[in-house]
Amino acid sequence: MTFHPARAMLFIALGPTLGAAPDTPIVAVDRSYMNLSASPCRDFYAYANGAYDKVPIPGDYSEYGVNQEIDERNHAILKEILETSARNGGPKGSLAQRVGDFYASGMDEASIEREGLHPLQPMLDAIQAISTPSELAGMVGRLHGQGLPVAFGFWVQQDDKDSATMIAAFEQGGLGLPDRDYYFQAGDDAEGIRRAYVAHIARTLGLAGDTSASAKAGADAIMAFETKLARASRTIVELRDPDRNYNKLARTGLSRLASRLDWEGFLSAFGFPASEKTVLVGQPEFFSALDQLIATEPIETWRLYLRWRVLSLTSNYLGLEFEQEHFAFAGTTLSGETEMKPRWKRVLEEEDDAIGEDLGQLYVKRAFSTSAKARVLEMVGFHIEAMHGRIEGAAWMSEATKKEAYRKLAAIRSKVGYPDRWRDYGKLDVARRAYVLNVLAASAFEFRRQLSKLGKPVDRDEWGITPQTNDAYYDRTLNEIVLPAGILQPPFFNEGASDADNYGALASTIGHELTHGFDDQGRKYDWQGNLKNWWSDADASGFQVRAERIAKLYDGYEVLPGVHINGHQTLGENVADTGGLRLSYEAYKLATRGRRQDPSDGFTPDQRFFIAFAQGWRTNTRPEKLRLTVGSDVHSPARWRVLGPVANFPEFRTAFGCSEPVETWPPVW
Repeated sequence: MTFHPARAMLFIALGPTLGAAPDTPIVAVDRSYMNLSASPCRDFYAYANGAYDKVPIPGDYSEYGVNQEIDERNHAILKEILETSARNGGPKGSLAQRVGDFYASGMDEASIEREGLHPLQPMLDAIQAISTPSELAGMVGRLHGQGLPVAFGFWVQQDDKDSATMIAAFEQGGLGLPDRDYYFQAGDDAEGIRRAYVAHIARTLGLAGDTSASAKAGADAIMAFETKLARASRTIVELRDPDRNYNKLARTGLSRLASRLDWEGFLSAFGFPASEKTVLVGQPEFFSALDQLIATEPIETWRLYLRWRVLSLTSNYLGLEFEQEHFAFAGTTLSGETEMKPRWKRVLEEEDDAIGEDLGQLYVKRAFSTSAKARVLEMVGFHIEAMHGRIEGAAWMSEATKKEAYRKLAAIRSKVGYPDRWRDYGKLDVARRAYVLNVLAASAFEFRRQLSKLGKPVDRDEWGITPQTNDAYYDRTLNEIVLPAGILQPPFFNEGASDADNYGALASTIGHELTHGFDDQGRKYDWQGNLKNWWSDADASGFQVRAERIAKLYDGYEVLPGVHINGHQTLGENVADTGGLRLSYEAYKLATRGRRQDPSDGFTPDQRFFIAFAQGWRTNTRPEKLRLTVGSDVHSPARWRVLGPVANFPEFRTAFGCSEPVETWPPVW
């Protein structure tokens, strides 16, 4: 299960109009969003999006902008699909039956209220029956097998240093706050969030039947326990070092890290194969600290903690009081939202997570054509050509390192629109029953699906996100970029738009993801996706010098009074943003070479390229969401994802007649 909000149609002159027709286009360059009195040289975001600042943020959003516009358009299409499937149904085990029954169970509020905690009671009773560390390990394993990650993280992934092999991986985890630093930050805001979190735990325990005194005592104990987990956890910046977070152990070596945890009891609880003899451990010291907690924490505290995590992770699928309590903290306190999203949208988001490729098959028929796929693949080709040129022109790189970079670039695979082979959910039992049981069944199905990858060849055709997702990614171990149909929508991509508009609007997608292959983390993986050093010491040093200039630039951005971006926490994304814009600009020039590009709507083609890029980030954000992003995200907030990339871009200055900046430096890419 994941918890993710999401993009909304806009009527330009009057502000947001929710529920606008799905076929209404959103243009890449719209003058009505701009503040032409602002200087593009001093604040390009204000110039491109200044008028948009007046658009109010709807109560059910923590931020509102172009991404929410696209999401609303996608959601309108998906809502129609879900309602039709729920109404018409289909034979047991069919796509239509799964899609329709999952949605119907989530929308049946009367049954959800009537069921209460009853569907979870066997699990809660089993937690309450734990009396020994051995039983604790087995219970933690059972919960992981249900897709409920508690105490630590566990999953199956490609081996970073042997990308042809799948391996089980253990990571730090188990926290209820967004990041370990939330447990220790000083200041009134941080202390207020911690107090609100403890109160939230107590209220949730109260909803589950605890007395007021018992709930308060339990909440205090849980917070103290999680704080100990947090103290043993690495920071976001430390987690960004793939070398330090790669520790391969013999399966038997887990007992040396944490001898008090019955590892075989944990693994056998969900059927971990006996044939698997090695595992990855991201943060060994975390598991050593966990071992101490098994020795020092009363079993009652462990029971409290596990019960709390189950309730927290399932609150959105229980009765309205649980949902509202979860929203009050996660939605309002952490993100500033004042209203819950409509129920259909909440269920849609969970269904997208549970059986997303079932939905995707129906979505792409409506929203993405084969000609659009061909056009995007052509754009990707020009980006790869541009990246080849950037590598070739990097005077700071030796020829030996460039040769390996070319090899990696040539090996990058591009997945566009939707998978060639759809995921099979045929063994997943979905029915018109308690909503939480469908959610847990889907989570357990996905856990088993991932576990089944052990001992098999890596599936290089699999997608990590659904086709209808408004997002994209680069996978370091597969060395591929994935661009779903859900993000290849207006204004980011429109078959009828100019190249200036499309290349500019997609700079934050194609150029960005391709650059991730050569950012501060991606550059450490070779052409086969292996964590392997293919850089000379001098070249690695040259990269680091340039990357540090980007970190310094973003360190200087103050998003709220006293709240600065952490340039090293966000370094990989900032390298991808700055390099991606440059890459997309050069790809645009390659795509249009030899063709006349005329001004349009008062802007030169180059100006339209940059404005389309900036308007692709137009977003109004609540202060709470800004703090959350800065405190727990590896991405910079939207405004600075415009300001940073144009800060050191000569062609941008030329396009808008800007003077030379006070300080310039060589780009990374």
